[in-house]
Amino acid sequence: MQALLSLPSSLHGHSPIALLSPKGVARKEEKKEQNQQLKWRKRTLEHLAPPLMAAILTLSSPVLCFEKPALASEGARLFQKACIGCHDMGGNILQPGATLFMEDLQRNGVSSEEEIYNVTYYGKRRMPGFGEKCSPRGQCTFGPRLQDDEIKMLAEFVRTQAELGWPKIESYGD
Repeated sequence: MQALLSLPSSLHGHSPIALLSPKGVARKEEKKEQNQQLKWRKRTLEHLAPPLMAAILTLSSPVLCFEKPALASEGARLFQKACIGCHDMGGNILQPGATLFMEDLQRNGVSSEEEIYNVTYYGKRRMPGFGEKCSPRGQCTFGPRLQDDEIKMLAEFVRTQAELGWPKIESYGD
């Protein structure tokens, strides 16, 4: 009996008979297996976390919304060349209700790339058209015209920026 009383302190609170019973052994084995599974999960997570985070950050990048990263910077360059005078940071200095934010684009019926392309090409109300074949003449810009592929890049850029809430774009010297 004295041997049972001198059990290690780690057994306090547990009956020695319960620990030696088949149920006690099964619980001990189950707990050991759970600890091993937790260690395995932790090691797996530690190894997978960096590549998963890199993938998430890469896939959520606004540059990947474009077919090629070069198109994103080209779209930003074209925007700064032809649009930023009136639409700085997606706003509109001439018509406050006609900004390039998604809410206004949707309300004004120009939320798709095709609709943005058409407004950019032909103009609409106070917005001049920039297309090579824009008409009537009074609706078109008096400045340099843009080629079709440039207007397509602009439309894609504007749509992507609108979806992202118009984050700051880098300045490209031109």
